[in-house]
Amino acid sequence: MTKKLKFWMGRLLAMVFLGLALFLIGLAGFQFFSGIFAGKEMVNVLIKTINTSIIALAIFELGIGIGKEYGKHADEEDHTYLVIRRTIARFVGTVCIALVLEGLIMIIKYSQLDLAGNLYYPVSIIIGTSVLLAGMGAFLHLTRADCEQHPAKAMPPTAETLEHPAPDPGRKLQPLWQKKNV
Repeated sequence: MTKKLKFWMGRLLAMVFLGLALFLIGLAGFQFFSGIFAGKEMVNVLIKTINTSIIALAIFELGIGIGKEYGKHADEEDHTYLVIRRTIARFVGTVCIALVLEGLIMIIKYSQLDLAGNLYYPVSIIIGTSVLLAGMGAFLHLTRADCEQHPAKAMPPTAETLEHPAPDPGRKLQPLWQKKNV
């Protein structure tokens, strides 16, 4: 019963986050067009739109991760560290990209508005992002040994595990223009 509950809750939460991301994309479009038609400054309109789009991207990635990891059937069980490593790497990577873009947008905004005294905010965001990325790297390094004990689940399928055999390594390949029609 709990595996079915996990499956359906994973699907439900994934759909909620994907719907929220879709809503934020619509909101970003609305912010862009309403800002243009209202005659607001183009830089501020673009910054608001990009900020909303970055948040939508992070929420979309979270929804995809939840759907992939928790929306599986009970017979597709993975090793716990592998699931955590995949989810954390995907989500933290997206969050790091969003934070760096946010910091760069803030630097551009503050430099255009002559607010150089406030530059320590975006610089601290970028430094915090680098610490987050380094922490994720340390986590991935420290959990690598446990994941190497389960190589069949850690590695993607190879030609030997698939139904189709690998091509003969001794066979010489010809360019397409030299092949004759059969």
